[in-house]
Amino acid sequence: MTELELLAPAKDLETGIAAITHGADAVYIAAQKFGAREKAGNPIKDIAELCRFAHAYHARVYITVNTIIYDNEIDEVQELIHEIYNAGADAIIIQDFAILNMDIPPIAIHASTQMHNIDPNHISFLENLGVSRIVLPRELTLDEIKNIRHKTKAELEFFIHGALCVSYSGQCYLSHALSGRSANRGACAQPCRLAYDLVDEKGNVLVENKHLLSLKDLNLSSHLANLIGAGITSFKIEGRLKDVAYVKNITAHYSNLLNQFISLNSQYKRASSGKCSYSFTPDPEKTFNRSFSTHFIQGRIANQASVNTPKSLGKKVGVVDRIYRNYICINTDQTIHNGDGLCFFNSQNQLKGFLVNKAEGNKIFPNQMPTDLNIETTIYRNEDFEFEQTLKRKSAERRIDCNIDVNITREKITLSIIDIEGISTSIEIPNQFDEAKNPNAAELFENQLRKTGDTIFRVDRVKIDGSSKIPFIPVSVINSARRDLTTQLYNKRIELHQHPERKPAAHDAKVPQTILSYKANVANKLSSHFLQKHGAQLIEPAFEVKKPKGDIELMVTRYCIKHELGLCPSKQGAKPTGQLYLRNNQNNFPLVFDCKNCVMKVMLPNK
Repeated sequence: MTELELLAPAKDLETGIAAITHGADAVYIAAQKFGAREKAGNPIKDIAELCRFAHAYHARVYITVNTIIYDNEIDEVQELIHEIYNAGADAIIIQDFAILNMDIPPIAIHASTQMHNIDPNHISFLENLGVSRIVLPRELTLDEIKNIRHKTKAELEFFIHGALCVSYSGQCYLSHALSGRSANRGACAQPCRLAYDLVDEKGNVLVENKHLLSLKDLNLSSHLANLIGAGITSFKIEGRLKDVAYVKNITAHYSNLLNQFISLNSQYKRASSGKCSYSFTPDPEKTFNRSFSTHFIQGRIANQASVNTPKSLGKKVGVVDRIYRNYICINTDQTIHNGDGLCFFNSQNQLKGFLVNKAEGNKIFPNQMPTDLNIETTIYRNEDFEFEQTLKRKSAERRIDCNIDVNITREKITLSIIDIEGISTSIEIPNQFDEAKNPNAAELFENQLRKTGDTIFRVDRVKIDGSSKIPFIPVSVINSARRDLTTQLYNKRIELHQHPERKPAAHDAKVPQTILSYKANVANKLSSHFLQKHGAQLIEPAFEVKKPKGDIELMVTRYCIKHELGLCPSKQGAKPTGQLYLRNNQNNFPLVFDCKNCVMKVMLPNK
């Protein structure tokens, strides 16, 4: 039976626990350093606590060690990986080949999407090095995923939701070039979310002050079955900088979708244990989103970018019907709440917003009446106050079904518990009690054993059997026995959790390319020596170590501005444009359109 894993992000311990509670089969989280989101670091003690919580459900914890590493950091990274392993983590996610050349424990290794895992030959090389899982680029189509699946036995992980980098991951140097903050070091300044002018070679402005590189967010809710059919078994949610409400909502949404798929396809099962119940109805539109796109999963599509704003739009609630002096009327079938945040695009396509002071049906009283708001303007809700308040409270339970058997003899009372996976334990109590006079004693005994409270267990059945009559057992004794029983089972589940093991590396594995440019991101001698040992002949230093010579590609993206604007000559029959540039703060970034490979390149300006 094939296991399907829902992989959720966690910026901290609280978020990781929430992700597991709301249905994640695994979480990915950073240690204190060397994760690709430098603002989302965590102490080892928190990682150990998260591992213990997750492992009780047989869920897994993966640690991001996916930045490039400098020479003076090698020993620190090596020590960190030992600490991660000792904390109980199930795998590390890496970018730098140096880690494969370190003296580290036998922890499983996943190849981050930062390793640019697009070429099947490159993926085969990683697999031969002992990498057990490949995190695929977001830009792949279903057919490309299927092709990779046919050429590797490694597990395949794919992003299904969240923010989209416009560049191929690991291949963006725009942030470092502009600010010295490297995306490959977890410090991306997100220049792709800024506004740019698009100008031609004569200086004519074709598009002014638009967010031409800012993509909409990914949402593949309707493509899970297709991805499973293509060979994906781990479904990844982006968002290690997102708040806990986002993680709760999006994790619950996709957990429900996977469960629905499995209910119709018995050859699949979830990779962890437990059934979730929620106090809310998950809805991806109600938490941060720039509106949604399916990106390239079905090939190139139009309207991939959120050119007017990089901010969250939220969910469409209706259109303006009337405007009065101190309130507006919205034509909507949704309930607007006091404290909601609403937004709209004004006549200049600028995103404007206001808070709801008071809502009376479709009458909305803003905290400040918006200007440049017109009849028929579409209104979005980018902050749903009541939904957010629900998610701030306890909003889910995740329980593992179990049965309790009670055997009573004159000498002892034996209580045994067994969960749905067959894991069991038992305790014994000396039978020093008088016979119960209450004819409902068995029912009272059973009801008390069912009260599992804040544990992760739900008692499905209690069976009381024995050669002796039901004794009168004080409630305090029953409660203590039940607590001991469930605690033992909890600890046993953690003890029996199976960590994936790292596969042995093939010493004769050969790099698919012997000449490696700066885009191989080799930033230290250990990585360089490792790649040379596996056949590399010429290795250029990483962009962050030494600025390359010649024409420098700051970004390579499958997304194309020409196609987005209807200017593509090959696919849209448009007229040639000549050389185009992105202009921002006196920088003119030349754009190169590689139509043969259908990619766009943002180049470093030649000064």
